Amino acid sequence: MSPLFWSADGAYDIRECYRLLRKKGAKPSIQPRANAGYWEEGHPRNDAVFALKNDILNQWKKDNGYHQRSLSETAMYRYKQLINSKLSLRDYDAQVGEVLAGVKAMNKAIRLGMPAHQPAE
Repeated sequence: MSPLFWSADGAYDIRECYRLLRKKGAKPSIQPRANAGYWEEGHPRNDAVFALKNDILNQWKKDNGYHQRSLSETAMYRYKQLINSKLSLRDYDAQVGEVLAGVKAMNKAIRLGMPAHQPAE
């Protein structure tokens, strides 16, 4: 089974996040803060700090799938713009249904805007 990947921006570059991700069995992909220093030897964060200090952070982002974070943020932005930024129902189970219905509506709207593909002759 492949590991779960978790990407986040520098606001999550704290030891507690790394501890939690290790506990969950997730591979962290967290961009270090601009003034980041190395942690204990062998810590997974040190690779990102090395990339930052050696001006190869863009390559580190590509190697670690960091761009997936921006894709998920874009999806949430679209959801909030198309559906609503707040949930209207109070019950948790009802909120789950509300979100799922919103995602289904958003996906349908996105598909309507996609071009029709036809094989070239």
